[in-house]
Order: sequence, then C-alpha cells, then structure tokens
Amino acid sequence: MSLRIGMRIPPKIGSQGLDAVAAWAQSVGLGALDLPSVDDQARAVLDRHGLVLGTVDAPGLGDLLSRDPARRDRGAAALRARIDAAAAAGGKTLFACFVPGERDMGRREGFELWSEVFPPLVEYAEGHGVSFAVEGWPGGAPVYPTVGYTPEIFRAMFRRCPSPALGLCYDPSHLVRLGIDHIRFLDEFAGRIRHCHGKDTELLPEGQYLYGWLPAILDRTPGFSEGPWRYCIPGDGTVNWARVAYRLQQAGYAGPISIELEDARYWGSLELEQQGITKAMGHLKTHAL
Repeated sequence: MSLRIGMRIPPKIGSQGLDAVAAWAQSVGLGALDLPSVDDQARAVLDRHGLVLGTVDAPGLGDLLSRDPARRDRGAAALRARIDAAAAAGGKTLFACFVPGERDMGRREGFELWSEVFPPLVEYAEGHGVSFAVEGWPGGAPVYPTVGYTPEIFRAMFRRCPSPALGLCYDPSHLVRLGIDHIRFLDEFAGRIRHCHGKDTELLPEGQYLYGWLPAILDRTPGFSEGPWRYCIPGDGTVNWARVAYRLQQAGYAGPISIELEDARYWGSLELEQQGITKAMGHLKTHAL
C-alpha cells in the first residue's frame, strides 16, 4: 500500500486562494492538503479536486501555555472551537506545536503547565473523534522553549495523558538537527503517529566544526538554518525515506506525508515554491513510496 503525498501550503502558493491551490495540487499529483482552518466551504473545495484533508492547525496554544490564567482561558476556548469546527467538517487531526506564550519559560515549567491544562482538552477532542498531531520543533534560540521535542518529554506526556487522541506529527528533520535517531524514534512511537511531514535536514560539517550543535553567533546563516544544519526538501538531506515509509506502513499509518517546504533554495517566489514541492514529491514517490 502506497502512502499519499500532500503538502502544508507555502505562502506564495497559498496567496492564490484555496481553490487555485487545490487545482494546482491535483494537477501535479498531490493527494492531500493541510489547512490552517477548515469549514464546509473549504472541505467542498478539497472534495471537488479529489483531495483529502490532512491536518488542521490548532490555534491558541501560546495562550493556553501561559502563566496568565485569562490567556489560558482564551486559548482553551479557541482550541475547543477549532475542535468543534474540524469535527463538523470531517477533520480528524489537529496539528499542534506547544510553544509557550512566554518565551522565557523553561521546559520543565512548560511541561508542568502542559500537564495541568492540556489533558482535559485531549479528552474533549477524543469525544469529538479528533486527535492531536504534536510536532517536535524545538522553538527559537536561545531558550528552545517548546514543550515536547525529545523522547524524554514525549514519554512523560504519554504517561500523563495516555489517550489515543494525543499523537505525534512525525517530522524527522527536527530529530536529525537535534542528533536524535529518527528511525529509533519512529520505532518507539510508531503507534502514536497521527501525521507525517515530508521535510529533511542536511548536516553541514563546516558549520558543525565552527558552532558545534549551537547556533552561530557572529556569522550570518542562510534561511531555515542555524549554522550546523539546514532544513531542506526530501532527497537533499540525510533522511532515508524508504526506511521511514516502510516503518510507517508496518505501523499501519494511513495518513499522508505532507511536504513542509522550509528550504531556502525554494523560497521567495511562486515558481520556486512550486519547483520545491514538485521535486520533493518526486523524491518521495520514487524513493519512499
């Protein structure tokens, strides 16, 4: 069984409007779109072009993970509303990245706050047939405040909240840049994978010598890079997508691999974004699926 290839919509492509995006996606052979939000009209556009819905973005997470109780209430209300809307439109998966509202919040404090406020929302989502796909982007330097991007924290999250509605968005690019074995991670958490991003990381030996695993301080680095590494399209990095696809299939994963275009070579114009998406799709279809 082959896996469907989709995309998370880049800005220049997205500026054309959803109908044009869906028409182009269908014309080049994509089968799914991740959306920032969804309603019946958006779902009708996807259906008209024969595309399936990937993830829908979860809003309000910065508010939800705030020290301010009023902000937490606003974040929880926004998230419940998005769960309601996704369920009404047939959506099954919300994409989430737990970046606290206060960027100076350490990961331990963030995890304790997450443990208090998020499990009831997972229960609410489960009651509506919706799951979360949590991505392990570390967040910005120098604090890297995101709650949940290492196996240590994900294990603790699943102990605290064992509901099957709490799952992961498997994005090996973040694991590679952090030095985490992305295949072992997939083996350990295979039963929790609810979505997958098609994005890669190239390790840059000269940058690793100059900066170690830390961001460059004085040198200017290219886009989507901190110096020791750069995000790139599948095929230009270190991820073996054939191994990834095999393990996803063995785990029974039936969702799409959604290309997330964060590669400076294919950024800045509509033509470059389209070129990056089609090249990534070609690699995934040829080498992984």
